[in-house]
Amino acid sequence: MHRTLRRAAPIALLSASALLLAGCASTPDEPDATTEAGACLEVAAGAESDSVEVSGDFGVQPTAEFDVPLDADALQRTIVEEGDGDATEIGDAVTAQITVFSGSTGELAFSQEATLTVADGSIFPAFLSGIDCLPVGTRTVTIAPSDELFGDEGNPDIGIAGGDTVVIVTDLVDRIEPAVPQEWTEDVPDVSFDDAGVPTVTLPDTEPSDDLLIAVLEEGDGAEVGEGDTVTVQYQGISWDTGEVFDQSYGGEPISFSTAGVIEGFGAALVGQKVGTQLIVTIPPRYAYGEEGAGQQLSGQTLVFLIDIEDTAPAAG
Repeated sequence: MHRTLRRAAPIALLSASALLLAGCASTPDEPDATTEAGACLEVAAGAESDSVEVSGDFGVQPTAEFDVPLDADALQRTIVEEGDGDATEIGDAVTAQITVFSGSTGELAFSQEATLTVADGSIFPAFLSGIDCLPVGTRTVTIAPSDELFGDEGNPDIGIAGGDTVVIVTDLVDRIEPAVPQEWTEDVPDVSFDDAGVPTVTLPDTEPSDDLLIAVLEEGDGAEVGEGDTVTVQYQGISWDTGEVFDQSYGGEPISFSTAGVIEGFGAALVGQKVGTQLIVTIPPRYAYGEEGAGQQLSGQTLVFLIDIEDTAPAAG
């Protein structure tokens, strides 16, 4: 599928699969923590995680001081500072500042704001440990032995050698409210199609909305798209900021994907709509690729998508 529809990579330095997704690297051993599907992690503190001294403002790149080489045999988590916000719950989307250091050298590997989901089984437990069922505003230190993350191969692109223990400082910044589309009634763009079926979307000369807005241009009468369904669509994406088309499938074959596998505003625009529907949606940065500086080319931009829904199929299982 076209890359610009996918959810923003949590870490911009490399693909998310190389850093956060447990299914795309060496399989970690079972951690000393709760890891059942749909359950929050419960990770105990240890001597190594307690030994790390963290400083710096919350929500930005911190510093961490510890004796090197630092080694650990099991996943450990120490709560450095407990937040005063509400505790996260299973399924919550959150933003977190994740900073990773090499345990063997103490050197910074990366520091990046990420969007993660509490109890997401596709993400390494080492990263979930800093967000699962903790109060917003919490800062944690997680110590992850090599078999919990990058294994004997390591990740040389970010300075993690094979067999390295990794130190992770996580600032749980905020909970993201779910995207709930509203009806788009004013300043809806004009849409026209050429003889080849490729659209031109003319944006109004106004400031974009801060809300997720949808206008149904043609209502279909087919099956209704459900949460997590695999949908087949034609689409065109335009940046409100530049007025330029950055991606589209019109003029070629339609594409299929899960509503849960694309940027949040795009998926939310489809759920509840019927096959045969043509709609246009404007998506503010928080439901697209994050605010400016979040690490993706379209970060900070309001996006507009014209979408024709051609088919839908229920999620497997």
